[in-house]
Amino acid sequence: MLQIKNLSIYLREDLRSIIEDFSFAVAQGDKVALIGEEGNGKSILLKTIYRRSLTEACCDIKGDIYKAAEIVGYLPQIIEEKYMDLSTEEYLMLMTGGQKDYTLYYQLLSDFSLDEELISNDVKISFLSGGEKIKFILFVEMLKSPTLLLMDEPSNDLDMDSLIWLEAFMKRLEIPLIFVSHDTKLLSNVANKIIHLEVVDRRRKVRHTISSDGYDEYVRKRLKHIDVERRRAKKEQEEFAEKMSRYRRVHDSVENALRATKNDSEGKNLKDKMHTVKSVGRRIEREKKNMSKNPEIEDAINIFFDDRLYIPNGRVILDFKLDELKAGNRLLSKNIELKITGPEKICIVGKNGSGKTTLIKRLINEFESLKFKVGYMPQNYSDLTNYDVNAIEYLSRSFSKDEHSTVSTYLAALNFKREEMYRKIQNLSGGQKAKLFFAKMNLDCAEVLVLDEPTRNLSPLSQPEILNALADYRGVIIAISHDRDFIGQIPEKVYELNEEGLFRIN
Repeated sequence: MLQIKNLSIYLREDLRSIIEDFSFAVAQGDKVALIGEEGNGKSILLKTIYRRSLTEACCDIKGDIYKAAEIVGYLPQIIEEKYMDLSTEEYLMLMTGGQKDYTLYYQLLSDFSLDEELISNDVKISFLSGGEKIKFILFVEMLKSPTLLLMDEPSNDLDMDSLIWLEAFMKRLEIPLIFVSHDTKLLSNVANKIIHLEVVDRRRKVRHTISSDGYDEYVRKRLKHIDVERRRAKKEQEEFAEKMSRYRRVHDSVENALRATKNDSEGKNLKDKMHTVKSVGRRIEREKKNMSKNPEIEDAINIFFDDRLYIPNGRVILDFKLDELKAGNRLLSKNIELKITGPEKICIVGKNGSGKTTLIKRLINEFESLKFKVGYMPQNYSDLTNYDVNAIEYLSRSFSKDEHSTVSTYLAALNFKREEMYRKIQNLSGGQKAKLFFAKMNLDCAEVLVLDEPTRNLSPLSQPEILNALADYRGVIIAISHDRDFIGQIPEKVYELNEEGLFRIN
């Protein structure tokens, strides 16, 4: 079984640690969720466990990772570009060494509901939909008969049916599993152990917590512990303040009496009394050192939208009709109708490849033609035309000193460290990029938010703040999402897109 002893990982570019003195052993039946805020090193830790050489180019690594005879399967968050032009057959042969257990092969095709024609020299990986890519790569990893499986954001790009399939697959998996996920429902329904990576003390100190609880119980106990520690610290601080107040009153009274007296005998008594009072003061100061402190927790992100934004209630914002929705020459859907009144929040769901992203790009054009300020979060962040600038440049318009200060303050509220503010967007983590989009939407005073899988890269512990901000947003929201928490909390209406059109299902 996997054993990790005294593992420390230091990022050379950032000049900071992501984990220190980490020891952990995986047991049979473990389904371990690796959680933490964006940029805290979850993917790096997972990749280091899989193959240390993959992270040694950017990290200093100390400690031991014992895998003995383990066969480790690994589903990365992003498929490397060098594999995208390979055919599915070429990739399968490359990753399995050309060996095929046909019994296992056909069993997995059935278990994964994959068409055998998908495995072909004529089908490139780049042609697969997001959900097909995830299933195919996972299919190939399972052909290796792994004894340990690592998965980095496996639910990304999956439609609802595929997500439900993935959850069932992970729950029935008989080998140990370590996974990173933003999906709180997936975490709740699968994980039976938690590893939580944090950066506390104003992002200067790393800390990890290992819990044998499931996700919901871990969060409940964590919040209860934080609340208890805060209450204890507050009570002790109040008691200390009262003691100090009484001490100062006595001290000032004796001091005033000393100044006023002209009687030597009385003065001597008052000096003795002052000596006793100061002794009490020193004892109280010593007590202060042993007082309970507020618990060290990672700073919560602070995200909000301008509450001056106003979209008249009930006003028809968009009356959209489209005879045919096409991608190139391919017909995706037809007879689409969508009427939006202000300030509605809607969500569009549908199978992978049904045309959801194509549709919302058409809707963006409609809104812009109607002179609305539109904020767009794409599913694929590399769609940005200015992907090569840093975070501050991305959010700036005038590049004035005052604007620079405003943008820096806003990024700090989203837990961006100073060096991350000046890092090119392409080198930020997925979650940091997502928060950057939210920042831009707010600073641009967007009246319509078009969000393509907005929570897909956000830490589950950050999501409540994001969801609360979106719930309070006073403009129009059109989202594509398969996040069950998002769907349950944000949209007032849910539509499904299929080949016959767009239909309201909730």
